[in-house]
Amino acid sequence: MDLTNLNKDRKNNRRKGSLDLSTMVYGKVPPQAKDLEEAVLGAIMLEKSAFDTVIEILKPECFYLDANQRIYRAMQSLQQKNQPIDILTVVEELKSKVELEMVGGPYYVTRLTNAVVSSANIEAHSRIILQKFIQRELIRISGEIISDSYEDSTDVFDLLDEAESKLFEITNNHLRKNFDSIDSVLVKTVQRIEDMRHRTEDITGVPSGFPSLDKVTYGWQPSDLIILAARPAVGKTAFALNLVRNAALSSKQVPVAFFSLEMSSAQLVQRVLSAESEIWLEKISRGKMEEHEMKQLYAKGIQKLAQAPIYIDDTAALNVFELRAKARRLKNKHNIGMIIIDYLQLMSGGGGKNVNREQEISTISRNLKTLAKELMIPIIALSQLSRAVETRKEGNKMPQLSDLRESGAIEQDADMVMFIYRPEYYDITSNEMGESNKGETHVRIAKHRNGSLETIKLRAQLHIQKFVEMEEDDFGGLGGGGGSWRPVPTDGGGGGAQGQDGGGAKLYIQAGSKMNDMPFGDDDDSPF
Repeated sequence: MDLTNLNKDRKNNRRKGSLDLSTMVYGKVPPQAKDLEEAVLGAIMLEKSAFDTVIEILKPECFYLDANQRIYRAMQSLQQKNQPIDILTVVEELKSKVELEMVGGPYYVTRLTNAVVSSANIEAHSRIILQKFIQRELIRISGEIISDSYEDSTDVFDLLDEAESKLFEITNNHLRKNFDSIDSVLVKTVQRIEDMRHRTEDITGVPSGFPSLDKVTYGWQPSDLIILAARPAVGKTAFALNLVRNAALSSKQVPVAFFSLEMSSAQLVQRVLSAESEIWLEKISRGKMEEHEMKQLYAKGIQKLAQAPIYIDDTAALNVFELRAKARRLKNKHNIGMIIIDYLQLMSGGGGKNVNREQEISTISRNLKTLAKELMIPIIALSQLSRAVETRKEGNKMPQLSDLRESGAIEQDADMVMFIYRPEYYDITSNEMGESNKGETHVRIAKHRNGSLETIKLRAQLHIQKFVEMEEDDFGGLGGGGGSWRPVPTDGGGGGAQGQDGGGAKLYIQAGSKMNDMPFGDDDDSPF
């Protein structure tokens, strides 16, 4: 036998083995703590209160040995029946499930109590078992990701989302927050109250840009899920984009993420540009602008918005797990302060085929509320309303909570529910006084967990995709839905203040392009 060649072969095999990832991963014994598993199960059978400590930390799948998983499930079953947990009851429960022999018979169950003297360290032992389980899960998930990464047909972004979702599942299911004592919470609460006392402004959250709305909400609050609902073509997307623009361009410059499941990012940007530059959306969409309008678009729109911290995702058919993964990345990378989703009914819950739509919407709304709490930011989700609004008698078309489409869970999970209502949508062209209500928009707060229920009136200027306060738009009827008006300096004598002539009369000009002399047609009413 050639010993030299044999040694060479051994070296080559060792070298190959060191480079073979499958050998490195699967050639090792998975992380486990069998002795501690036995000690925990034994302690539960020795002391009645021990199970209450363990059940908050461990699930049956956390145990490495199948026998230990079955015994722990039997203990869970006994607890649900309000029966004591000891050697005899556990053995009987396993017998009833025809699992006693699978775990090693009465001998194995009895032997567990010999592995421990008391339950003094049961919490520490349980957490070690949990750590070993998480390590095994990470190895399993990593192996699946490695396998999928070698597939040429795998989309790398889908793979990233899937990896993040699986990792979050471990965190969400097994690393739960513990109780807070009231004294520790009181310290945080008092500190927050002191901070708010010394604030010079009333807004404590993300500003909406509408003072009348901010008076009620004090800004969109962290961890809140806000539902913004309306019938189709009322102006939900336009209003939501106003909220995005106002937050990002405010003095706080809040980074905002906008998830659009209905429209492309290019269409959304056109709308934001229209609102910011006050040039008709129709002209921007068709590219039919004159030279002075292009200058206005660059000066008032493009240059201002280019620096705005707005992040748009127009992925169609986005499911809630993908949204969660993307939101976390945006929070880590850009520290986003608000998320807006357009709109909730277009999302999928990522559930199985047998899940009905109501259950799916419930899953989505619950996950959105959980995400808002996790990231500590407000999430505004747009929602459609059912046709029940249309069937009600004339003059009673204001939406109600029962009109939320497809699931009562939306109303239940939301911290705030707002409805947008425009009388013109139902061909109501004047109010009780006979005055024109062109563009009048009611934002009704129908549910507010931390505040009052009120209705705020705004003016919709949907030809430029903009909403303004009623007072800003109504100067003796000049507004007419055709743009905002503002005071300007004049050359009047008498040393009058800015915006006044010598006699004290204010002069107003309309902001926006020279298109304002165009007659208002059907396009003015279109919600785009």
